[in-house]
Amino acid sequence: MSCPSPWWNTHVNASGDAQNVTIGPARPRPPAAQAVAGHSRRVLAVGAWLLGALAAYLVYLRLAETRAVNSDGAAQALQAWDMLHGNPLLRGWTTSDVSFYTTELPQYMLVELARGLGEDTVHIAAAMTYTLVILLAALVAKGTATGREAVVRVALTAGIMLAPQLGSGTNVLLSSPDHIGTSVPLLAAWLVLDRARPCWHTPVIVSSMLAVALVADSITAVAGVIPLVLVCAFRVVCAFLVGGPFLVGGPFLARISARRWYEIALGGGAIVAVGAAQAAGQLIRALGGYTVRPLGAQVAPLGEIVWHNLPIAARCLLLLPGADFLGLPAGQATFFVALHLAGAWLAAAGIALAAWQLFAGSRLFAGSRPRGDRDQAGHSAGDSAGGMLSQVLLACIAVNVLAFVITTRAYAVSSAREIAPVLPFAAALAGRQLARRVPGTPLARRMALPALGVVLVGYLAGLGLELTTQAVAPQAAELTSWLESNHLGTGLSGYWEASVVSLTSGNRAAVRPVTVSGGRVVPATNQVKALWYDKERSTADFVVLFPGVAGYPGFTQRRAVLATFGNPARTYHVGQYTVLYWRKNLLSDLAGNR
Repeated sequence: MSCPSPWWNTHVNASGDAQNVTIGPARPRPPAAQAVAGHSRRVLAVGAWLLGALAAYLVYLRLAETRAVNSDGAAQALQAWDMLHGNPLLRGWTTSDVSFYTTELPQYMLVELARGLGEDTVHIAAAMTYTLVILLAALVAKGTATGREAVVRVALTAGIMLAPQLGSGTNVLLSSPDHIGTSVPLLAAWLVLDRARPCWHTPVIVSSMLAVALVADSITAVAGVIPLVLVCAFRVVCAFLVGGPFLVGGPFLARISARRWYEIALGGGAIVAVGAAQAAGQLIRALGGYTVRPLGAQVAPLGEIVWHNLPIAARCLLLLPGADFLGLPAGQATFFVALHLAGAWLAAAGIALAAWQLFAGSRLFAGSRPRGDRDQAGHSAGDSAGGMLSQVLLACIAVNVLAFVITTRAYAVSSAREIAPVLPFAAALAGRQLARRVPGTPLARRMALPALGVVLVGYLAGLGLELTTQAVAPQAAELTSWLESNHLGTGLSGYWEASVVSLTSGNRAAVRPVTVSGGRVVPATNQVKALWYDKERSTADFVVLFPGVAGYPGFTQRRAVLATFGNPARTYHVGQYTVLYWRKNLLSDLAGNR
């Protein structure tokens, strides 16, 4: 399939529709002046993007510091540290159901290469990730638009994502590695889909990017692969059914138009990406690399879907754009949270408009117009990658939310992380759909931008208020400080009291996660390395008991600890922590090590 020739004398508008361009008798500028002016605009544009990215990173770094580093982020930081020190395949590691192997782990490695092992790794990486998500979403929203429309597209998109809700929202978007990071390769793939010419290499590039994301996070399937396949299939089927430019003269395969071949290649490439990611995972395991825990999602019962999952999903869709005001006390902070309902409404309006165009706006499909309804270049209106991208974004949102609602993953509002990619996709879709479509009277249209400007100022004020929140210490900071000063060695405890100590102490103190099974202490199976429990190569001489804090269960099974290891030689009390110490290697008594 060869690349199509340029579409002379046409222009692609915000929805991807090709329009004729009337060339007037304007006086041409001298070539030298045009070159200088164009170069200056490009320099200013690049400078503005870089300055905006730097400012965003600094703001989100400060916001990330309002969340306590915990063992989730600490485990990934320890994995990246291990990769930096001679274990690139993570031999002996068992990760969670998301490996982050090709996304956040390389990012953590770069941060640790520059900063060393410490709690800053999690904060810096979180700020970098969210900054990249906003930047890429804004670029996807901008598309090929220029001038005022481009500014409005970018402002709408960035504005919706500007101020994550302090607390639970920040925890979902600016904390440990999570599905929001998967948005980065997906948005990059959609950017390629939007900007690249419809040539043979574009499906190859998009497929490769999806495969890379799939290796790291299986949610890529519902947030990227399945939606792209559905959109491509839908466009091809519609073109065939309505008699558009699907077939041309000649044998059947030769009669399929270049545009349809391009869509078939994109959909097929997405399917190939799944196989490539599975093959990569099998190769890593065959070489002795990490093991991924199975995904624990199941289809929920119908009653649970209707009465539990749907309300939870609604709360999550408010939380992502920072508008979850339900249950908050009246006050200044709640006012700024409620103000984010404007962003949620804009995102919903963009989604609704894209859906209306998909099902009622026939111009979106190449074959939905009469054969003679073509532009001067011979292309059907709407038959462009730009129109396709809005459909892909819409499908990504719909499939991700649907998969969330019908499964057991929707257990609480904190489950919003499972649909985190919906936020940048919806923001980008709103920017693309609403920038040139303000409904109502001319007066209402003239007032729309100033009104949005006032809302944006309110967002900035709320963000400034959030930035006054004090930074918080990592979880188990008191325990970490005591262990470092007393040099006890390596110990055992529950998941949330373990890896965070190892990270924040820079491995000067180490605690390994364990659990209880059958009344005895056994090694944990999530985010662990087998070497930690090898009695021939590692040691442990204390156990930490802790009642836990809200949302983070502690480790209180004293009876199981004593049944497994016997009575301790010493007992220390460090705040709410109880440290039991033995003069032996406790790993010898763990199940399977005897």
